Amino acid sequence: MVKFVMVPGGWQGGWVFDSVATELHRNGHHVQAVTLSGLESDGPVHADRPANLDTYIDQVAEIIDRHDGAPLALCGHSYGGMVIAGVADRLGDRLDHLVFVDAYVPDDGDSCWSLTSDAFRELFIAGAGGDGRWVAVPDGLDPRARPHPLASFVQSIRLGGSPGHAFGRTFISGGMWPGSPFADLTERLRNDSDWRVHDIPVGHNIARRDPHGLAAVLDALPPAGGTQ
Repeated sequence: MVKFVMVPGGWQGGWVFDSVATELHRNGHHVQAVTLSGLESDGPVHADRPANLDTYIDQVAEIIDRHDGAPLALCGHSYGGMVIAGVADRLGDRLDHLVFVDAYVPDDGDSCWSLTSDAFRELFIAGAGGDGRWVAVPDGLDPRARPHPLASFVQSIRLGGSPGHAFGRTFISGGMWPGSPFADLTERLRNDSDWRVHDIPVGHNIARRDPHGLAAVLDALPPAGGTQ
């Protein structure tokens, strides 16, 4: 049994992983899907104080710090890759797996803004035009999606560069889709022996478009330090 802590991408909540969690539960795993502060679907459209990247790293780190027992896999989709990278830098000794689901994989000093594509930078600017603080929900997302704090997209991450921990590193690619910032990253990680790369070529929102495929990859994660 593995405990999966799952962090969604921009605008979305833990509900995005509902179907994936159902399959993983069926296979004996435990899943905690996180909704980042201010993005609760039953909360106000705008919170009083927009969060930043540090806020979200602290939120998820608190969950990891309370964990004790089963092997732990920390998963992040899209923007969630920024969050899980910061948590792993702080609490990597608590993790067995780090899984980036079509997600940003930052180095020290990177931000979502610096790593993303021009298409997304334009979306952030246009979406924040209302008040300069919250990026409006893009067209086509679930009605439960909420405006995302611009500060969390533009804040640079600070990573300590501590010696690598023994957790496994997996990247799951959604394939080529318009505006994807992950094409070069995917190919770079394919050639890195520290990473396992899997392809689920259904586009960016893998958890909604192919929950069965994503659950199958997660269910088959090898033990930390094991081989594919």
